Formats: sequence, structure tokens, C-alpha cells
Amino acid sequence: MATRCLLTVLFLYSVLQYPNRSVCLTEEAMQFPKKLNLSTKEEKFRTRLNILDVETGAVTHSIEQDDQEEITSFALSPNDEILVTGSRALLLKQWDWRENKCSRTWKAIHTAPVASMTFDPTSTLLATGGCDSTIKIWDVIRQYCTHNLKGSSGVVHIVEFHPDISRLQLFSSSMDYKIRIWDLSSSRCLVALETHYSTVTSLSFTADGATMLSSGRDKVCTVWDLKTQKSKRTIPVYESVEAAVVLPKSKTSRPPEVQRKGLYFITAGSKGILRIWDAGTAVCVYTQTLPYPLPKSPEEDASEHSLMHCLLVPTRNEIAAVTVEHNILLYDLQTMQLRKQFAGYSEEVLDVKFLGPADSYIVVATNSPQLKVFELATSSCQILHGHTETVLAVDVFRKGMKFASCAKDRSVRIWRMDTSGQVTCVAVGSGHTHGVGTVACSRLKEAFIVSGSQDCTMKIWKLPKSLLSKDRGDVSSVPEALHAHLTEKGHDKDINGITVSPNDKLVATGSQDRTAKLWATEDCSLLGVFRGHKRGIWCVQFSPMDQVLASSSADGTLKLWGLQDFSCLKTFEGHDASVLKVIFVSRGTQLLTSGSDGLLKLWTIKTNECVKTLDVHEDKVWGLHSNRQDDTVVTGSSDSSIVLWKDVTETELADAQAKEEELIEKKQELSNLLHKKKYVRALGLALFLDQPHTTLMVIKAILQETHGGEKLEETLSKLRQDQKESLLKYSSTWNTNSRNCHEAQAIIGILLRHETPEMLLQYGGIKTAVETLIPYTERHLQRMGRLLQASMFLDFMWQNMKLSDASSSWDGQKLPEPITASLQLEMETD
Repeated sequence: MATRCLLTVLFLYSVLQYPNRSVCLTEEAMQFPKKLNLSTKEEKFRTRLNILDVETGAVTHSIEQDDQEEITSFALSPNDEILVTGSRALLLKQWDWRENKCSRTWKAIHTAPVASMTFDPTSTLLATGGCDSTIKIWDVIRQYCTHNLKGSSGVVHIVEFHPDISRLQLFSSSMDYKIRIWDLSSSRCLVALETHYSTVTSLSFTADGATMLSSGRDKVCTVWDLKTQKSKRTIPVYESVEAAVVLPKSKTSRPPEVQRKGLYFITAGSKGILRIWDAGTAVCVYTQTLPYPLPKSPEEDASEHSLMHCLLVPTRNEIAAVTVEHNILLYDLQTMQLRKQFAGYSEEVLDVKFLGPADSYIVVATNSPQLKVFELATSSCQILHGHTETVLAVDVFRKGMKFASCAKDRSVRIWRMDTSGQVTCVAVGSGHTHGVGTVACSRLKEAFIVSGSQDCTMKIWKLPKSLLSKDRGDVSSVPEALHAHLTEKGHDKDINGITVSPNDKLVATGSQDRTAKLWATEDCSLLGVFRGHKRGIWCVQFSPMDQVLASSSADGTLKLWGLQDFSCLKTFEGHDASVLKVIFVSRGTQLLTSGSDGLLKLWTIKTNECVKTLDVHEDKVWGLHSNRQDDTVVTGSSDSSIVLWKDVTETELADAQAKEEELIEKKQELSNLLHKKKYVRALGLALFLDQPHTTLMVIKAILQETHGGEKLEETLSKLRQDQKESLLKYSSTWNTNSRNCHEAQAIIGILLRHETPEMLLQYGGIKTAVETLIPYTERHLQRMGRLLQASMFLDFMWQNMKLSDASSSWDGQKLPEPITASLQLEMETD
């Protein structure tokens, strides 16, 4: 479990998240089963702590503060059982993290937030270092504070127990750059170690506990002899070090460069690279190679690539590191090669496309010069370096193994994915005088790309034949140069969208000048102009089935244009904001659009109807793309979220058909039971089918049988609570009619005799049912009272009548038929 949950102790912010939701579109239904990189606002995740499965990339548990207070520190016990968080509310919380429940909350006693915490090797003691310059030791088993250590200066940002718990020592560091050793037996500071001239960032111990390594932002690491409590060696590392880890002595856990005996350690710092140092000779024996250039001078820090944390994972034989860009990196400890990478906060997502075999990857352009390629199955990420300014758009060739990108650095690049999933840049083209805002790839063959720029020109770039030969494996590390085959001034303002027709013969462009234009690919000649939008056009797309062009505009509309006469065929109105992207889905029969208000809309072309509006994103949706199977859609937004949508139309139709068939079978079974007079089973089935009238008929049939009241009482006692709730609801309706009140009162009487008031109060809708039953029941009682009075008066009259023996002689005491009929009629009607 420790290997799977190691990332819990690395970083506080959310890395990847998969919420389970169920939002679907009508007709061509879609869902979003995965939500990658849900980080709409970075501040939101300071109240949440996620536990990530490093194998699948899924967030298995998510722990969030109930009081929405920011988490300032947290620690997981060595046995993986206890997780403790500290918040700005000066509270410590102990979590049952497997159940996402808080098992205990107590005051931290600190007068300022807790800045650091750690467990001892036995998982029984917890040390907290506060911003109030004090250190508290907690017994998490007996739940009380055992020590209050005073004497530090400023914020205590490091606390570490000695690996040998029998020594009862705690190490700490604060803002005075000193490392203090505390004796827990006497609660006093044994010694303050001084060699660093800047903040101490980490403390690491050898397995025997005899040696300690400290690192700092003063660009040095110090090796300490803990027996003499003195410095053995100070090693200059020429960069601000954020973390240093002592390598284990086992040869299987060391790279080939460090197989010799001695003390070796790994540093991670401002330059964004991992280095292995020989503590005995103060020599760097290994330096990691990176795809981006290192700073030119030792004084220059590559802050955008800095590593903020480093952790040894011996059970997986890996090194885990966290970058300043919130990315989590997993390196093989022996080869120091990157095994897996999880991308964190991505700021604005500007474009997203499916990529790779079977569209198993996505490539994402964020508000940065780097591209990110995610593997959907594992959420592992590659970060592609090449552009020097923000990447604005990407597009993928038909086979999905090559794609093009364009950026503000006025260049376009061609990238290729090999069979192992690794992506490299194979060609670079430059020539635009302003930022390149849009790019489109050829559809039939990997022959050319078309780019549109803020300089109002479009360029057609032909791919050299040598790029095709590189698919066989002879990949050069230096990208080839692309040269523009044709250049044409297409519009009077920025070109925002560009697309290539399915047969590669036509190119369409959309511009800020409110027009879209159709061009011939062969000679870049103008074929026609589409006019009609009132504001700038953001996106243009060819239909995969018909000779139709779709365009979306900042005027909130999207239009369909005929390619023969360049006339507007249809106009779709429904967005209240700019329509940023449009694509054809459902084999060209529907349109899916995204707006600057974060809404997605699904349109049926035949009826001009918006059949579904989806409100998932919180900001502009710049990225919208469907896969080659046309059953999955991916969207990317300025709220930093990427959402996968899956077409579940066939599944829903199959489920609906199965439910309908089941309903027909149940109705037939109910009819058979009624015919066979098996009323007990029929009652349960009628309740299951939610048929009040059939249920009433079954109850009447049961009451008409011999000992019907007892049979009904026995049947109701076997029903579940939800079935009894349904009967109570039906009875409140039946009770409003005097013809059915006898059955309703029979059911209510049985429920009152067998259910306690406490159980009845748990019924759903009990308040409404009682409010409905009381007035009608009182009316029925009044009617019965009047009937009783009338019958007694009739009996009185009968007893006092004097009848003539000669003219009106009645035999016996039986009432005449007219009087009996009159009495029966009065009982049945009110």
C-alpha cells in the first residue's frame, strides 16, 4: 500500500481526478466518465488532499476539509494507517483515509498554523512544528501531548525523528538556519548545528542512523557525524537544493555509476535535474539529461523547471520528484530514466486533440510553451519542449501518429509518436511575422499542413519525404527545416480558424474580419467568400458527409454554408456568448459547439434544434475534438479542466428496450396471477409495477374472500418498507373517494396496528399522507354517524308502529324490501 499511496506525501494539490457523474445528451447521448486534471482554481485544492494510484493514475481517495480551511501540512504514518492534517484553523485532524472519514479532531495548541509534521518509525508519536517557533510531540494512540519544545527561532519548517527510536531524539530546523537536536527524555536542546547560511530544506539519515545529510538553499550539502554531533564534510552543489536523499547501500538499488562503497546522495533543486554525489570525494558522479536547455551559468536558476521535493521509494526502486509546475515524476533508481509522469495544474487549456493508435492519447496545449501528451489508460504524461512561447493550437494527421503545433513564437512544428508512445519533434518551420494562431493537417495523406497567423496570411507547408522514411526508426535528434510552399494574404485581420477538406483539395479560413473564405489547395487561389456573420469568426469545419462548411462566430451564432454557391443554408442561434469551436458528430448529422461561457450545445442539423445543453466547464471552452470512431469527444477549457465525453446512445437504447420488455413480462405475469386468483403475489407485483388501480382491485378481491381481512393483514406484514410507503400513498388517494374508503381504511388500520409511531415517521411522504388522510377520515366518520342516527330512528319507528291486522299484516320481524333498498342506498352514497 505504501508504494501505491506514496504520492500522498509529495504534494498537496490535486493531480488527476475522475469524478463519477452521469450527464448525457438526448438522441446522440454522451457522458464524461473521466475528468482529467480538474484544477479550475489552484486555491480550491489547498483544502483537499488526494491519494493517487501510481499504476492507473486514478485518484482512489480524496480528503477535503469540512471547514474549507487551507491545509498547511500533513503526514502519513510509516505503517500507512494514520493520516494527519493541519489547517489554518489551528486544528489537527486524524483521518481514516480509506473511508474518507475524519476519525478525530483536536486543537493543535500552537498559536500559529502548523508548518511541518512527521511520524516516528513506530507510528505512535507525531511531531508538529509551528509558525509560533514551538514543537509539539503527540501520542496518537493515547491522544495527548507529551512534549512542548521551545527555543527555535521563527517558523519550524523541518521536524524529523531519529531513525533509531531508542535514542529518543528529534531534529528540527527553523528560520535561523540552525539544526537543533532535541532530547525527548529531558525535553531540552542538546546542540544547535551551524554550517548553513540559508534555509535548511531537508534532513536525511543513513540506515544505521550514524550519519545525517542536510541540504540548503545556500547551495551546499553537509554530512554530519551524529555520534560526535559535528560536521564531517561540506559539499558545494552549485544550485539551491530543495531536497537531498541518501542512497541505500544495496547495489541493486544504485545506478551503475555508484556501485563503489561509500556514501552517495541525490539532490533535487532549482535547475530541475537530479544529481548523484559522492559524499567522500564531493564529486558529482551522475547528472540527469533533460530535453530542455540548462541555465548558462550556475547563478542563473531555471525556476520554471525547479524540483520542489524528492522522495525515495525503496519498495518500487524508484525516486519520486515534484516540480514547481506541480508535476510528479517517477524515475527508475538504477537507470535514472523517467518511468512515469503525472501533470498537475495546467492553467488555461487552449487546445486538445486525440492522438496515437486507437486514439489512446490526447495532446494538450496549455498557456505555456510546452505541450502535454496524456496516455488515457494510465494518465501518464509526457511534456514536450520545443516552442519558446505559448502554444496556441494543435492538429493531428489522419493516422494519429503525427501532429502539428503552432505558437506565439511564429513557428510551426511537426511531432511524431513512435510505437512505444514517445513523442519527438521531427520538423520546424518559421516564416510568419506574427504569432501563429491556427494550424490544420492534410486529411488523406501526411502531405502538408496549413497555418494561419495574426499577420493575416496563410501558409501551406509541404512535409519532406524524409519524414516518411523516419517512421522506420532512423530518427534524427535534430528537427528538419520546413519551408512554406505557398503564402497568401487571406484576410484583413487575424486568421482565427483554418481547416482542410476531407479530399485535401480545399482549404477554408475564418477571420476576425467577419468573413470565411474557401481556397484551392493546389495554388492557394480564392474560390469564394462567405459573408453573413456580424462579428469575427472563430472556427470553420468541413462536413465529413456533405459539401457543407460550418462556421462559428463571436456573434453567438453558427452557420452552415453551401460550397457550390457560397450561400448560407442554415443559421443556429442559441448561444448567449461567442461560439469558439464547432465540430460535426454523429456522422455529420449533428453539430457540437462550445462557447466562451463554458457551455456545450448539441444541435440536430435537420431540425435546427438544440437538443442538449451541457454546463460542465466554468470558463471558455477552447478545445473540442472527436475521435476517429466518432463515439468520444474531448473538451478543454480555460478553467484548466479536460473532460472526456463518451457516446452512450446505443447503450441507453438497449437499456430502455430491456426495461420495456421486462415491463411487458411483468404485466403479463400480473394478469396471469389475477386470473388464477393468486392475490398475495399479485399485490407485490402490482406495487412493483406502480399500478394503483390494479393494486386496489387486488385488495378488494382479497377482502371479498373468506377471512379476507386476516389474509390482507398477513400479506401486508410481509411487504418491505418501500412497498408499505407506496400503499400508504395509494391509500391517501383512495380515501378521498367514498367508494374506496373501506379498502383504504383497512390498510391504514393494519399499518397502525403493526407499525410503531417511530417506524411510521421514517416513511417517505408521511407528513403529506397524514395531512390528506385526516380531513377525509373525519368526513367518513361524520357520514357513518349520520347513518347510525338514521338507522336508530328507523328502528324506533318500527318498534312503535301500530299496524292493522286486517289490512297490513306483516309476518315476522323482517323489513319490507323497499325499506331495505332505501337503507342500502343511503349507506353507499353521501
